[in-house]
Amino acid sequence: QVPLVESGGGLVQAGGSLRLSCAAAPSARTFRNYDMAWYRQAPGKDREFVARIRPNAVGTDYAASVKGRFTISRDNAKNTMYLQMNRLEPEDTAMYYCNTFPIPETSWGQGTQVTVSS
Repeated sequence: QVPLVESGGGLVQAGGSLRLSCAAAPSARTFRNYDMAWYRQAPGKDREFVARIRPNAVGTDYAASVKGRFTISRDNAKNTMYLQMNRLEPEDTAMYYCNTFPIPETSWGQGTQVTVSS
């Protein structure tokens, strides 16, 4: 397993931006070998896929609801993945998590809360 720590969430008005980070321990030398993804879970709803990025950082995919507004990226030298979220909407309010893709293979972290006010 590759322990992961999410950060960067907060409270923002609709139309605003946030940048989330997902950091793996420096000792996690296998981070660069994995497809990684962001997931989110809103209150009372199931956890859902948001975006994924291939190990070489070239291939990306997005959920339809965030395509064109969110950008996923990674820096394998820093064992870190990012999610730039622009034009945020109240419907984006959720706890955001990172994990491997397509199968979450590591324990879920505490996540980072994103709250978008209207």
